[in-house]
Amino acid sequence: MRHSNGIRRAALATTTVTAVAAAVTGILPGTAMAASATTSTPPPACPASALQVSAWQAADRPVGTGTGAAVVQFTNVSRKTCVLKGYPTVTGAGNTPLKVTPTGTAAAVTVRPQGKAWVKLTFVQVQGEGDGYCVSGNTPAAYPTMVIGLPNSGQHQVALKDGWWAQCDNKVTATPVSAVEPS
Repeated sequence: MRHSNGIRRAALATTTVTAVAAAVTGILPGTAMAASATTSTPPPACPASALQVSAWQAADRPVGTGTGAAVVQFTNVSRKTCVLKGYPTVTGAGNTPLKVTPTGTAAAVTVRPQGKAWVKLTFVQVQGEGDGYCVSGNTPAAYPTMVIGLPNSGQHQVALKDGWWAQCDNKVTATPVSAVEPS
């Protein structure tokens, strides 16, 4: 009898240790190899058809008139998780490309269905009132829409919710796609 109680206690102790290990690691006995051998494939790039794009003037922008800075929001309207990464291309209506100066470090942003990601565009600001002027002496440009592109995610024609895109010198500084909404 003593022998059998010792075996029962040992079996109970082993079962308790196994149950605690399973609870801590989340891996059931006998599944550790399967769990560690499983690799997940990263989601694909968001196709243009998966994105709804909108834009508004940023709260934080340079002094002057015109757009100054804008926040561009990308909403995943598909039913699949996808990834956005990189810096945007920016073209004014009428096919006027703007020279993009990237700022910050680009990293992949995973966007779940109905999730959002953002970029912030900062322009050379128009000065003065009325028609305004550019400090450089160039003529200011105003566009009803811009075409914003992202690597592997297409190009999107976007109007500002609160005005026209106004800028000088056909230059823009752009943040990479971010999971945090800029101001």
